[in-house]
Amino acid sequence: MTEDTKDMVKDIQRTIVNLSKEYPEETGGFMQMLKAVNTPKALSTKDKEIIAVSLSVATKCHWCIAFHTHNALKAGATREEIIEASFVAVTMAGGPALMYMQLVLKAIEDFEN
Repeated sequence: MTEDTKDMVKDIQRTIVNLSKEYPEETGGFMQMLKAVNTPKALSTKDKEIIAVSLSVATKCHWCIAFHTHNALKAGATREEIIEASFVAVTMAGGPALMYMQLVLKAIEDFEN
């Protein structure tokens, strides 16, 4: 995988800042929902981030995989938990999702170091 997952996370942060300036109402609404959904309740932050990694694989979003893998590791998820959840996505989304596990593995490697 040639993609730099650390740069992808920085790109996401820059995009959110820029969109917030130009489209504060739309971006603000999304960020408000994101904050509410990510607040730990019945599921921990770690659980929610692992789910987000799995959904990122199923929807084939490079930036989402990098972002949520980073956040899952930061929240205490293990490599094994992230990979297992990613395989759940593969069972739902098939072979193309399996190819996106390359980016999950790359992101784990980048962010564990």
